[in-house]
Parts: sequence; C-alpha cells; structure tokens
Amino acid sequence: MAKKSEAATSTQGKAGKKKKWSKGKVKDKANNAVICDKPTFDRIMKEVPTFKMISQSVLIDRMKINGSLARVAISHLTKEGLIKPLIHHNGQLVYTRTTAEVEV
Repeated sequence: MAKKSEAATSTQGKAGKKKKWSKGKVKDKANNAVICDKPTFDRIMKEVPTFKMISQSVLIDRMKINGSLARVAISHLTKEGLIKPLIHHNGQLVYTRTTAEVEV
C-alpha cells in the first residue's frame, strides 16, 4: 500500500506542474502624427535640412510622423532644394543636406 501512495504522489508532482507560457513581449504602439499641422511643418522645414542622413525611417523616428507623411515631406524638401538625393533604391531612398559649394 505504501508503495502505491509513493508512486501516486511522485506522478502527481510531475503532472501537477504545468509549464507556464510567457505572455510575450508587447511592443508599444507608436503614436505618430497622420496630419501635418503648422508646428510639425515648421519643425520639419527647420530641422530636417540640418540632418546629415535623411530617409523615411529617420523622419518617422525623429519627427514622430507616419510613413506617407515622411515621403511627402522628403519630396517637398527635394523640390525646394534643401536636400539632395544620395541613394535611390527601390526600398529605401536616402538623402543628404545640401552644402554650399565653394567655387575657386
């Protein structure tokens, strides 16, 4: 009888402890601006031309705007002549600030 009770408690101990699955890491939702208001536009026009490397990802990260707004801002700055294209690739467009060229 004692052997049966010992065997029963040992199997219950193994089966009783179920694996606890972690909930996983939850990424915080980015609260980026969807509409370009006046303060955001002024900030983009003032700060972005001073960046050494300008891309859609950089604008999303630093200016807290969404991707389509970043693409429009980059095209606007290019037309204004404040930034110039560096690399044109299908997935990522990279720009840089325009520097005053010194003529000799």
